[in-house]
Amino acid sequence: MTTDENEQIEKAEKEWLELWQRGPVRTRWEGIPLQVGDSAPDFELADSSGKNVRLSDFWRNGPALLLFWRHYGCSCGMRRAERLVSEYVDYVKLGGTVVVIGQGEPERAAKYAAKHNIPCTVLCDPTFKVYEAYDLLEGQPSQVFFDASDELLRCDPEAGREFAKSRQKTDRALVDSPWLLPGEFVVDKNGIVRLAYRYQFCEDWPDPLVLLSALKEAIWKKIK
Repeated sequence: MTTDENEQIEKAEKEWLELWQRGPVRTRWEGIPLQVGDSAPDFELADSSGKNVRLSDFWRNGPALLLFWRHYGCSCGMRRAERLVSEYVDYVKLGGTVVVIGQGEPERAAKYAAKHNIPCTVLCDPTFKVYEAYDLLEGQPSQVFFDASDELLRCDPEAGREFAKSRQKTDRALVDSPWLLPGEFVVDKNGIVRLAYRYQFCEDWPDPLVLLSALKEAIWKKIK
């Protein structure tokens, strides 16, 4: 591991602990969230190689499936990666382009993608600006730590410190935001949202049949 990677991980672990102690803040929308029929927010982000690309590049020639990830130490994300590996071919066969948006910098994103065999481009949103533009909320403890101890469910500061310490220097180190919930969006060739799926808890994966059907709708509706 390089010095830069070590520094990034240390910073990301510190951020997790700071946000843990702060607790979830953005737990409700102040207005109508991004929904079907809206124009998808477009951003320029670095990919896992460090190259800057635009989100719109992924829906330029057909529908795109945008997968907003949990933090890179969360077991939910690891299980989502396993599911994605088995689902991916079906999305591509339909003409869909799949892209993951994660919280880590390019170096951490590349390592994570390689370890978990993520078969598509991974983009980097370490400031959470794209998560927020797509109106992804922070989950309450009951949505994130529902299967954990009562101490973690109560957001006990010492329990959080001990939990983070137990994961340090492992593949499940607690990094970035403990609270951000994932989401999955289908965007058509014209940049219009065709599916907006926001997780209600951290393992609330959508049925792949829903995603496949949304990709079909994105194709059919663009030619009507």
